[in-house]
Order: sequence, then C-alpha cells, then structure tokens
Amino acid sequence: MLKFIKKILKDSILTWYELLKIMIPVIIVVKIVVSLDLIKYIAQALKPIMSLVGLPGSMGIVWATCIINNIYAGLVILPSLTETQSLTVAQITILATMILIAHSFPVELKIVQKSGPKLFFQFLCRFLGALVLGIILNQIYTKFNLLNYKGEFLLNLSHEPADLSNWLIYQIKNLIYIYFIILFLILTIKILEKTKIISLLNKLLEPIIKILDLGTKAIPLTIIGLTMGISYGGALLIQESKKGIIPKEDIFKSLTLMGLSHSIIEDTLLMLLIGAHVSGILVARFLFSFLVVAILAKSLKYLSFNFKQKYLYI
Repeated sequence: MLKFIKKILKDSILTWYELLKIMIPVIIVVKIVVSLDLIKYIAQALKPIMSLVGLPGSMGIVWATCIINNIYAGLVILPSLTETQSLTVAQITILATMILIAHSFPVELKIVQKSGPKLFFQFLCRFLGALVLGIILNQIYTKFNLLNYKGEFLLNLSHEPADLSNWLIYQIKNLIYIYFIILFLILTIKILEKTKIISLLNKLLEPIIKILDLGTKAIPLTIIGLTMGISYGGALLIQESKKGIIPKEDIFKSLTLMGLSHSIIEDTLLMLLIGAHVSGILVARFLFSFLVVAILAKSLKYLSFNFKQKYLYI
C-alpha cells in the first residue's frame, strides 16, 4: 500500500510539474496582453467573421477574450455588451458553441503541443471547427426559425483581481487546486485499472473505438479530457507520451477530439447559465467533434509517414 501511495504521489507531482512549466509562463504572457489591452486588435480582426455566423460584430471582443484568456474572462464582459444589443437564444447558442470549441488557446495548445501533436494543425482544427459549426448552426436555426426569442443571462461572474498581489494569490490558488485534481484523477485511473473497470469500459466503448480507430490505452485519458478538460487529459497524456506507452497516432486523435469537445460537464452547465441551448453546446458540438475525428482517423491511413510527421504530430 505504501509503495502504491508513493507511486501515485510521484506521478501526480511529475504531471503537475510538467503542467506548471507550460502554464506559468503562459499565464504571465496573457496577463501582459490583457493589461496592455491588446485583445481589442484580435477582436477587430474577428468582427467580419461574426457576420458569417449571424452575430453582431461586438461579439468579436467576447470570443477574442475567450481565445486569448479563458471562458470566464469572456463571459464577464458579455452582460455589458448584451445590455445595448439583445441576443436571441439561437445567437447565444452559436456564440457559446464557438467559445466551447475555441478558447484558452495559449495554455491548451501549448499542453497539446507538449504531448506531440503539431500546434498549428491543432490551432487550425479548433478555430476553423468553431467557425464551421457556427455557420452550420446559424443556417439551421435561421432556416427553420428555431430559438428565435430573447435569451436570458443568468450568470453573474466577478472579474479576475486587477492588482498584482491579489492576482498572484488568485493564480497560486488555482495552480494548487489543479494539483489536487490531477492527484484525484491519477488515483482514480489506478483504481480503475486494478479493479478491471477500464477493461469493462473499453468493451462498452468498442463501437466508438472501432470508428475512431483509437487504442484502448488512450480511452480512459480521452474520457477524462472530454469530461474534465484538456488541461487534465492533456497533462496525463504528456506523461504517457514520454513513457511511449500510447502510440503517437492515438495521442494525436485523442487530443484532437479533446480539442473540439472537452470539459463537457462543467462548460456545458456554464453555457446553459448564459442562456445557450443544449442543441448546440452539447449535441451539435459532440456530433461534430466525433465526425471530424472519425474522418481524420480514416484519412490518416492514406497519409504518408513524412506528411504526418511534418504537419500532424512528432
């Protein structure tokens, strides 16, 4: 038992350390970008894109903030914008769905890159994926006149501390909280392995495994990423990629799926509170993500090793 506990603690600290090496520099850079008010330039570039998905140009600042910082930072400024421009449930759902696919790029893409997949492809996949799904949802909701009534914003989020000392305390608390989440996840995986529940889970998910051509060793970590978030699933995959236990192609497919559809529980509930509809933020997002990765999995068989190494993963 003592040996088991030591192994869990060692693995959790190593995983957390790998995550800290990525997160701390990125958090500092994002703080500088936000403090210098540079996000407005990205928002300006996104304005024309907003019209493609049936949203007012002002929503570009919300999406840009989510992409550079995180979902919560973007949602903090949303109420002030919706005071002057009311949105329908359809519009809120489109915006929320796009945010869920494309957000927290500096942190999440860096975590993904550390596991092996190429950063540019992952960026392109998530950004274009968010845009394409936004266009599809806009066409469906408009054509069939769905969710065409005013949305209700039920969420009241507080701003991240502005002064440096409180901001540091806030970030340190978050990083410590992340360690305990990682510890819990590693402990859970080990227990599932010991009790053979993972084997049962793999059997239940066999149809999905066949379609995505995903190795059984990647399934538990993929599920963690889908339910808990890419930071946790990705952090665990960093360790597995170093050990060479999971094939690189499986890591690539797993992280691509996570990128398009992760933190299904927390983030979906969060978007319901801003008035988004489950048809977009959960159903459409999951089906779209699954379809993209299924097509990608089939395509990988016809791509050369050199192409995959150059553009997709190391």
